[in-house]
Amino acid sequence: MKRLKWLLLSLVFLSVLGIIGYAVILFGGQFVVDEEDLVPDATTTFETRDGEVIGKLYNENRIPVTLDDIPEHVQEAFIAIEDRRFYDHAGIDFKSIVRAVFRDIIAMAKVEGASTITQQLSKNLFLKNDKTWMRKTKEAMAAIHLERRFSKDDILELYLNEIYFGEGVYGIEAASRKFFNKPVQELTLAEGALLAGLAKAPNGYSPIRHPEKAKKRRNVVLKAMSDTGKITAQERMQAQGRTLGLDVQEYEPKPWAASFIDLAVQEAADNYKLSEKELRRGGYRIVVTVDPDAQKIAYHEFQNGDYFPGNTDGAQGAFVMAEQQSGEISAAIGGRNYQFGDLNRVMVKRQPGSAIKPLAVYGPAMMKDSYQPYTLIEDKKQAIDGYTATNYDGRYAGSVSLYKALVESKNAPAVWLLNEIGIPYAKDYLSQLGMPVKDKGLAIALGGLSEGVTPMQMAESYRAFASGGKTIDMFAIDQIINRHDEVIHEANPETAAVFNPQVAWNMTGMLTTAVTSGTASAGNFPKALAGKTGSTEHPHVEGAVKDAWFAGFTPEYVTVTWMGYDSSDENHYLTSGSEAPTRLTKAILSKINGQESLAQAFEKPENVAALPEPIKLPENITLHGNYSFGGFALFGGKLEWTEPADERIVYHIYREEEGDDEQVGEVTGDNEFTVKRLPFFGSSRYYVVPYNPLTETEGQKSNTVDLSL
Repeated sequence: MKRLKWLLLSLVFLSVLGIIGYAVILFGGQFVVDEEDLVPDATTTFETRDGEVIGKLYNENRIPVTLDDIPEHVQEAFIAIEDRRFYDHAGIDFKSIVRAVFRDIIAMAKVEGASTITQQLSKNLFLKNDKTWMRKTKEAMAAIHLERRFSKDDILELYLNEIYFGEGVYGIEAASRKFFNKPVQELTLAEGALLAGLAKAPNGYSPIRHPEKAKKRRNVVLKAMSDTGKITAQERMQAQGRTLGLDVQEYEPKPWAASFIDLAVQEAADNYKLSEKELRRGGYRIVVTVDPDAQKIAYHEFQNGDYFPGNTDGAQGAFVMAEQQSGEISAAIGGRNYQFGDLNRVMVKRQPGSAIKPLAVYGPAMMKDSYQPYTLIEDKKQAIDGYTATNYDGRYAGSVSLYKALVESKNAPAVWLLNEIGIPYAKDYLSQLGMPVKDKGLAIALGGLSEGVTPMQMAESYRAFASGGKTIDMFAIDQIINRHDEVIHEANPETAAVFNPQVAWNMTGMLTTAVTSGTASAGNFPKALAGKTGSTEHPHVEGAVKDAWFAGFTPEYVTVTWMGYDSSDENHYLTSGSEAPTRLTKAILSKINGQESLAQAFEKPENVAALPEPIKLPENITLHGNYSFGGFALFGGKLEWTEPADERIVYHIYREEEGDDEQVGEVTGDNEFTVKRLPFFGSSRYYVVPYNPLTETEGQKSNTVDLSL
């Protein structure tokens, strides 16, 4: 009786333990399953509007699909070879376990596994890094939990999207595209069986590295499908008789696109709050605005070291080009030989030098009625509030038109004008252009900023001159589409009017002259181009350049190019200035012009007045005088001088008098004047002075002639 008592107590104890163990297995899965892991990582692609994939980001290269997208014969191939009783068990197949144990005992070795598809999924999702002795128990717990929570179709869909197929691809869709260059919907019976065969050992059965082993494994899968009645014997034999039929797609990163993708990743974070970490797992399709032809042209030109005048290796550059109408970024180069994750110099702040003059000084000044293109401003070497600006050539005209000061990039007039319009007034315009500056001194006029500005900011600002005075938020991302094919973000750039259309048109005309005959004349480009150069002195090497710029625009595009070193010291400097980025920009535009014909000239808007070309007054006028007889006055005189080079020139005719000379007439666009009355006795002396009606200034007078009877 005592023994029977202990036996009963033992049975009760074991039963309780069994019940507890079963309860743990039944309900413990919720502690193993991580909800986040139920959404497998997916590849984010960067695509052109034409659907060309130019870049990818991923932790695991996977393209999720629904079960409806996967043909039944593909589903059946996996079930036949991996888990024939998939639709009959509740996560753990006890019959398969018993069968596997029996066969292992007979063979005295591990010959057959018994893991169900649900168990394999649990291991892949939740326990891939778990090496503990409890792993199998956790796997069973997770499998049972999944079966209780999800339908069989849900589990199979997760499994087919999660599984690793070798060659760096995860999921049935990515595998189909990798090995056969087609979506999963188009897989044949033989192709689906081949992929199902990879589930057991993707590297060992790789059709690329081990084609014969892959073929044998495929045929095993086809036989399993035949044995389970999913295909007929004839279908099996036909499929087994086929070659592997591979069309392997090797994805090659596109180095020419790396800068643009980096820019898009930054924009996704800044504008849409999608971090790089989220992009690597989220499976987004990001449609970018890149023009592949323009991007490739810019990339290849940046490989030409002749454009980068550094004293040693490592001279860098940045380039951004955007459609001026829409603000879409067409090309962006963050540096030479750029790789994803490098310093993207398109977004790095540099001192802009004289390239800022149109934005900080001349544009804001012309918004005032008192300053127009041909208004005269001071051109003198002088200290203003303790700050002295010097012209780069050491020459000063005393006064010069605003037009000429900009075209020739004179420093002294720019500083004088900034002082006249007021630093706070100018800074307000810089803020409206998206370039707020902390600086408070007159050095702003010459780009002497403590923090500098980025090439992207410069491009957005110059766009105002190309677009009737309006700025726009430039963008690299057109659309973001999630893994469910839903458009979740779409570009909607904001515009703002900063300058009026007349100022924008006047600036376009002046900057066009700067390109044709001013400081931006280096290089060749046969079509319409307006722009401004800029350079900054090197802080450690006298006569050397630290930063060199060209900012400009065509009727179609806005472009900005920067050159320099990432770190400037006595061993790293540019040996020439802004002519280098100017030449490079024109070379890029010339090749783009070969792909698409760019406009020959800027088209004047209807609501603005034309900007007259500058008038150059003659400096050596030769005057001749003689008598004329007849007419009402009987005796007169005729003055003739050098034929005018510009019909807009007005000639003032003066007669010498004691004290102030008297103006006796004026002639426009002609080279003769008749003095109607001459004294009978005595003589009169005359001379001619050319007059510029744009600047309202006189030039050098001619020689003097004596008319006497």
